[in-house]
Amino acid sequence: MTFPTVVRRFGAELVTGDVDLAPEVALPPPSDYVLGPGDELTISLWGSVEAELRPTIDREGRIHVPRAGTLMVAGTKLSDLDGLVTRHVAQAFRNFQVSASLGRVRSARVFVTGFVVNPGVYTVSGLSTITAALLQAGGPSSAGSFRSIQVLQGGRAVASFDLYDLLLRGDRQADRILRSGDVVHVQAVGPQVAVLGSVNRQGIFELKPGETVGDVLQMAGGFTAIADRTRIAIERLAERAGTRVSELGLPAQVSRALDSGDILRAFSAVSVATPSDRRAKRVRVEGEVERAGEYVLPAGSSLSDAIRAAGGVTRQGYIYATEFSRESVRESQRENYERALRDLETDLARAAAAQRAATTEDTAELAARQSGSNRLLERLRALQPTGRVVLQLPIDASDLPDFALEDGDRVHIPPKPTTVGVFGSVFNTGSYLFNSERTLADYLRLAGGPTRGADEASVFVVRANGSVISQLQSAGFFSRGDALAQAALPGDTIFVPEELNKSTFLQVAKDWTLLLYQLGIGLAGIRSAIR
Repeated sequence: MTFPTVVRRFGAELVTGDVDLAPEVALPPPSDYVLGPGDELTISLWGSVEAELRPTIDREGRIHVPRAGTLMVAGTKLSDLDGLVTRHVAQAFRNFQVSASLGRVRSARVFVTGFVVNPGVYTVSGLSTITAALLQAGGPSSAGSFRSIQVLQGGRAVASFDLYDLLLRGDRQADRILRSGDVVHVQAVGPQVAVLGSVNRQGIFELKPGETVGDVLQMAGGFTAIADRTRIAIERLAERAGTRVSELGLPAQVSRALDSGDILRAFSAVSVATPSDRRAKRVRVEGEVERAGEYVLPAGSSLSDAIRAAGGVTRQGYIYATEFSRESVRESQRENYERALRDLETDLARAAAAQRAATTEDTAELAARQSGSNRLLERLRALQPTGRVVLQLPIDASDLPDFALEDGDRVHIPPKPTTVGVFGSVFNTGSYLFNSERTLADYLRLAGGPTRGADEASVFVVRANGSVISQLQSAGFFSRGDALAQAALPGDTIFVPEELNKSTFLQVAKDWTLLLYQLGIGLAGIRSAIR
């Protein structure tokens, strides 16, 4: 189970501006909006009298209607404005109609104090709410509470606001419209706990008195679809010198109280590895089978089961050359390959340091060798093991070995090749049509034979089944004869290394070609390295 490097405090987006909670000043004012000094009204009269008026409520809360006199409107709800104007104008006129609405909203000066990013006095719209004022002040600071925010009038608290109601449930009922002179005061942050792991919203949450594990899990959006809902780990600040971490069973302990500094960790039900012999196996079968593709096989399935699931091998399938790749083997090959590369780099550096140049020609030769070694290292670093497991099948194999599969295994059964490849230090590298009557030496002659700089004693052959034969093996203390005298097989690849006494990077490549294949680099990688 992995956890985020940085766990943010829930609601921090409000301070950083990642979430836009700007006041809705462009929307129509609510019907319960209370009129006050500074508001501009729009009044239309038609019938026996016609007029378009835009009076502004003065400091005394009045407006003036021509020929009808002054009218007190401050303190009136917007929904009652039509009736109030109609009754007032009816004292001077008959047979008329009235439409009265709010034109331009007054501004209000409010104070934002306490633990906010930028405390001070702010001029806001008359429709602005507690949230809008908080945003203008930068929101609660790192030490400010998201859950204990008060509105003061005349030094007396007239309302309380919990930003979590808005952020978690979208509830704005307590987000009241502010009046001029109001004080929005943010208290210090309360107890905080962190929730990590398989929950829908990881973060640090602020608690109110009496809130429990269940309440915090709800704040975190509940468990994810892959979570283990039967347990949760708790790390308590007060116990970190002793027990440190304990486990709570759910739902039995969902009502457990929490303390500031506690860390809850939800587990993933799929991150804990099940024993291999009880896991289903996902394998890919490719090449000359009836139904190539990816298959999910029951625990304990074998290679034969995978071939049967794919419908069996076609008539064109060359079982001898089957490529079987395994992820665990690839990882092991990769580690060994990196270790071998480090050893090679050390050996090359040590050899370069031991060489001395007496003449200009020696200096140029050393520089050429160093350049060749660097190019070889770059090519070798670009190669990656394939994870191939050499099955060492006989040429007339009709079945694959029946061994247990691992998750991620790949089986590729190629068609029977019709060529034999010859590469390396020969006059004409390439692939030549297979003829069962020819030996490996015959194909070497077809390629023009080794060049003058070739190391004929180190020629080796990679067979289609993954095995390797070489001149060095056949000329050893316990063996006699020429490896190239053997009959060629379809898919054979012959490599002729460069002679060691040459000064090119192919000197080192000769020793590495066998190692590359043993580490699962494959034919394409070897060709790339010695090219």
